[in-house]
Amino acid sequence: MHKCCQTSAPSAQTKLVKQSLRNLLRETAQPVAVVTSTLPDHETVPRSDSSIQYQKKAPSIFHGATLSSFTSIALDPHPLVAFSLRVPSRMALALNGHASKPQMQMSSHMVVNILSAAQPHIAQLFSRPDLHPFSNSEVQWTQSADGLPVIKGALGALSCAVVGRSLPLSDTRWLHSSMEEWETEVQQVEGGSGLASELFIARVLRVEDVQEPEGQFKNDKLRTLPLLYHRRAYTTVGKIPNP
Repeated sequence: MHKCCQTSAPSAQTKLVKQSLRNLLRETAQPVAVVTSTLPDHETVPRSDSSIQYQKKAPSIFHGATLSSFTSIALDPHPLVAFSLRVPSRMALALNGHASKPQMQMSSHMVVNILSAAQPHIAQLFSRPDLHPFSNSEVQWTQSADGLPVIKGALGALSCAVVGRSLPLSDTRWLHSSMEEWETEVQQVEGGSGLASELFIARVLRVEDVQEPEGQFKNDKLRTLPLLYHRRAYTTVGKIPNP
């Protein structure tokens, strides 16, 4: 088995590359999104069957997490997106739980809510691992056809299904494994200690119609612009002056 990519103590050169890459990426703007799903051992209720009582139970049923990385990776033959999550986390556990269960075709596991420039407070709320943000009155949401939360006022929302369990990024030996060895490799990696990241790939099943939130934004223009993370702060796009 190929051993070049297994986890080991980082060398001085590796540390230098990591710091240089971190510095460079701080100069680039990244879109901000929140992924919403159900916690393990909970089932969604189709939107037509939802009720006030059901929505009151949302803090114990639904969960959301701000994504530090999100991108579209393919349109053909299937539209695919990818993102990473720190582990251990409730969201990673939930999505891997969904991936391990048989499901009906065209049923989504999650919604990726791409936030608008008017929603930095939403990004901050869902970035805290100690909170269940759906109990917070600042979060306005509706349910998708699959019964999953769609955050009102988002720039857009994608209902997605994970294509399989997540891939560990702390140790990439699984890249060189046969399919028969894959599960064993993953279990070995997951047995490690400390925080790491895992890669999720999902198929986009539907682009949701996002509802406007109740009340008015302080700046309605921000509703139509993307929320970006740049130089450790939230920002948005602007026009480049003509030369």
